[in-house]
Amino acid sequence: MTTTFFQPNLTIIKPYALMDLDDTLFQTQRKIDTWHLPTAEPENLVCATVNKQSEPLSFMSQRQATFFNWLLASTELIAVTARDTSEIKRVLLPLDSWQVLTHGAIILMPNGQPLSDWQQKISEQLCPLQNNLNQLIQLISEHHAQNDNGHNDLIFTMHTDCFHNKELAIYLAIKHAKKDHQALELLAKQLAMLIPDFDTHFYVHVNANNLAILPHAVHKQYAVQFLLEHHLDHARPSFGFGDSLADLPFLQLLDWYGMPSRGQLHSQLKTGYV
Repeated sequence: MTTTFFQPNLTIIKPYALMDLDDTLFQTQRKIDTWHLPTAEPENLVCATVNKQSEPLSFMSQRQATFFNWLLASTELIAVTARDTSEIKRVLLPLDSWQVLTHGAIILMPNGQPLSDWQQKISEQLCPLQNNLNQLIQLISEHHAQNDNGHNDLIFTMHTDCFHNKELAIYLAIKHAKKDHQALELLAKQLAMLIPDFDTHFYVHVNANNLAILPHAVHKQYAVQFLLEHHLDHARPSFGFGDSLADLPFLQLLDWYGMPSRGQLHSQLKTGYV
């Protein structure tokens, strides 16, 4: 066996940085205030996203902006996000490489076009579930109406996209109008009893005021694994960051991973859950 010793090399091979976006690289003003983020004084904030009316919505602190600028210069930055193809357009950051969107249902190539073989794979899984997905809102609404559980406080958004010229429902997102996080957590626990064969078809992700009901085939982990195995250079190192428990499976596929010092994953680690 020949022993090789490290020698500095001025030729830099950029690693892949697979990054969650919301609450990892930027966040809303409400969360900035809640988390007491450093270097987030008004004069230091950088607008990172806008809402549907093109008004500033999410911001980076000075430290986050510096970190993001370093990522741009030193890595090939790949977004891995729950945002769909419409929502990602409201992110005002240069994202020029691969993008994993809609919890992994969509992979965009660096030219901005959907990755065809992945779209085919996901559409084959989604097509048999269209009736099940489209019945979710009615079943949940009826249950809450019968039990007078403030069903009018639930805000439903069915995320859809076009797969080979066919519009398909992908997953259901639920928010609480009064930001009652406990109500969403209670609902998440009840879903298996409310909906026939729920666990057979779906899993649930809850993070703060977001409850997502997703088909088992839709997961950031599976999309990232597909990218790593079929489209990224195996010789290049990879690392990433994410803030939620749903990010952990895709992060564990990478060579190194971490989390911001606030958010769901950090909180669960502190309590010894993970």
